[in-house]
Amino acid sequence: MTDHATAAPFDPQAHRVVPTRPVRDLAVGEVFRLPSRTVTEANFAAFQVVSGDNHPIHYDVEYCRRQGHPGLLAHGLQVLCFTAAGAGLFPHVIGEALVGFISQSSQFHKGVYAGDTLYPALTVASVKPQRTTAVLTLSATVHNQRGELVLSGEQAYLVRL
Repeated sequence: MTDHATAAPFDPQAHRVVPTRPVRDLAVGEVFRLPSRTVTEANFAAFQVVSGDNHPIHYDVEYCRRQGHPGLLAHGLQVLCFTAAGAGLFPHVIGEALVGFISQSSQFHKGVYAGDTLYPALTVASVKPQRTTAVLTLSATVHNQRGELVLSGEQAYLVRL
């Protein structure tokens, strides 16, 4: 039994999800998988409210069918949101070294529909050191349950060395 009276006081600064590592220790090709998600029509409706995008391809199933889609088409930015680094362990691994998100690019390869399960991942593409910081580039991918690549792109972060 532990004597709580003699235990060290709790330190919120020491509370970590995973041990942190220096940015210099990240290896090109290292993969950070993000949680899989099955998207639903409720997700589509919520994203429509947040984005303000009122194009019928995202909320009118009959319009979608006339355009050759089997159902409501997910908004591209909604699919991109699944690659948010904060949804996984990456920002916890580098801890307070993360200064900011500085750019992103993406290509959309296949449509995403309600009922699809998405599998996002971030892969270290490069670390370009500067004097006290570095630009860390991550390749982003999202595959669906059929193994099809639905999104690819890059994200760049400014990090402390």
